[in-house]
Amino acid sequence: MEVIDERLISTTYSLCPECLIKIPAQRVVQGAKVYLVKHCPEHGDYRTLLWRGIPQWDSWVRPTIPTPPKECFTHVKKGCPFDCGLCEDHYKTTCTALIEVIQRCNLNCRFCFANSGTELDEPSLAVIEGWYKNVLAASGPVNIQLSGGEPTLRNDLPEIVNMGRALGFNFIQLNTNGLRLVEDPIFLGRLKEAGLSSVFLQFDGTEDSIYQAIRGRRLFELKAKAIACCAQHEIGVVLVPTLIPGINTHNIGGIIKFALDNHPAVRGVHFQPVSYFGRIPKEPMDEDRITLPEVIQAIEEQTDGLIKAANLKPHNGRCSFSGNFIRQADGSLKPIINSSCCTGPERADELARKTRTFVARQWSGTEKLTIQSPTNSWDNLIQQLKTFAFSISGMAFQDVWNLDIERLKNCCIHVVSPEGKLIPFCAYNLTDKFGHSIYRRER
Repeated sequence: MEVIDERLISTTYSLCPECLIKIPAQRVVQGAKVYLVKHCPEHGDYRTLLWRGIPQWDSWVRPTIPTPPKECFTHVKKGCPFDCGLCEDHYKTTCTALIEVIQRCNLNCRFCFANSGTELDEPSLAVIEGWYKNVLAASGPVNIQLSGGEPTLRNDLPEIVNMGRALGFNFIQLNTNGLRLVEDPIFLGRLKEAGLSSVFLQFDGTEDSIYQAIRGRRLFELKAKAIACCAQHEIGVVLVPTLIPGINTHNIGGIIKFALDNHPAVRGVHFQPVSYFGRIPKEPMDEDRITLPEVIQAIEEQTDGLIKAANLKPHNGRCSFSGNFIRQADGSLKPIINSSCCTGPERADELARKTRTFVARQWSGTEKLTIQSPTNSWDNLIQQLKTFAFSISGMAFQDVWNLDIERLKNCCIHVVSPEGKLIPFCAYNLTDKFGHSIYRRER
């Protein structure tokens, strides 16, 4: 058996999966794989796969451009990740704030970040208004995602959307499994009237066997109906598959084909490789993970080159990737290369604002617009996005096994806690190997 040499890339800090103490960690490369290696004095050694394949790890190194929060709600005492709120050591202001308006759900999925339960208590509108205002104080009118649990179980969800719009949030997205959108079209109409911008639809594949394995029910037909209902109300839909090796990774191309068949109602696909926290805090093996480069290669291979791996670029370091396209009349996809959105010499806060605007325009509804000019100006690009745009993206959330604290400090996706603090998504959902959380209330 060939022995492949291992070399150290860099060092960071992580947590012990058993006792959650902060411990040193190393990023090491072995052939085409990168691992996080760490040692707890009490519980021993851990080795977790971070990266496998091409593009290579080193090619995705990006400098950190600090955009600190305007206001911090906690002080540094124990150090990251134990002082989240945000604290003054966090590198990034919020790009998207998740507000969990309910903890109940009408599914009981095998895989669930939130480990949703059956609690009947819900935060009042006054409490939610306070959460909105905390986001404004810390980061300004960023993109909002209403989440849960299943937020459509709240009958007053349109009032929550309307409240956010009245406070100045221009992009409000609903994170949902879509069931009520099909069952209650009047409710969906109320959401549209209240100002809902987009639906972030749980969508794990185009085969019912996939839903049976992950969600416990055959749901594909309901998902297709939910998209049709949103299209009728001109609400943009983003499909959000949780990718689990051995269950739906063979269907990546099928998901994209389905999305394109339902474009422009479907604005894009946002892949989320499975992370082992929440309802599934088991210790994963290498074969239990699919890494970002593997997702990118599968996209090219399973779409027969319609989407090239080279057009999927790092979005926030090694956390995520994205590719934005204009769909042509012949069905081909033309990559959008737009320096105004993602590069350039502008101040970091202005760059963050333009990126938020770009995402909001790309994922919102599909009213018909006429393109007046053939130029590649920012204004003309925004016009084209409303009808012709299609996006492919992916986000690899961290769990206690692969947690890299330097990477965590760069997180710009923040959950508003019940106390009104802003906590990076991976820290908020983090659980030890027994399912115990640092921040999320246990049930």
